[in-house]
Amino acid sequence: MGIRILVVEDDELIAGSLVRGLREEAFTVEREADGDSAWRALQSGGWDVVILDWWLPAQDGLSIVRRLRERDQETSVLFLTARDSVPDRVKGLNGGADDYLCKPFAFDELLARVHALVRRREGRGGTRLAYADVELDLATQRVARAGKAIDLTAKEYALLVYFLRNADQVLSRTRIYEHVWDERYDGLSNTLEVHVFDLRRRLEAHGARLIHTLRGRGYSFGLPPGTTPGDAP
Repeated sequence: MGIRILVVEDDELIAGSLVRGLREEAFTVEREADGDSAWRALQSGGWDVVILDWWLPAQDGLSIVRRLRERDQETSVLFLTARDSVPDRVKGLNGGADDYLCKPFAFDELLARVHALVRRREGRGGTRLAYADVELDLATQRVARAGKAIDLTAKEYALLVYFLRNADQVLSRTRIYEHVWDERYDGLSNTLEVHVFDLRRRLEAHGARLIHTLRGRGYSFGLPPGTTPGDAP
């Protein structure tokens, strides 16, 4: 689980395109199609960015963002809507949104705005993850170990974020797969094992083993007792 984005959009084509595009950029994305389900999802907390349509079944987007701001000042909200008049933009921003983008839109511009919102959170000290000599910047998606940059695929990156956020815990294969792949784990696929192997190899090129296989239980991320970050693998 990296940066968590909630897409609230009732148009199936737009929502599908957004979810696919954002996941390809290594974001963890979920989607809701109406105001009531979106509000239930928001109440669970843990979202970094919400991409919110204005016209929605049940509660409208403006009502949602106003309710959200009564209890949550941290989650960034980007209005994505066909309401393109200046008064609507003013109302949306004054209602609590951090940014406003009108439909039709270019995905590259939306992505740039999402990154800008993430950088704004970084300014509040919330987007850097580190363990031992591994550092990861959620805003720039840069990864380094012992000061050396590591190039990861989108899924390896998302897997590392999840490990860093859950360091020194026993993580079952089901739990990892369902958080990182956003799918139910069928117990048959070796996709997780392949990605863990590749990520482990990249990290161990610069230091001691951090990803440990626990037979019958899953994986853990952390240094074994008595090991220091500078030890060889």
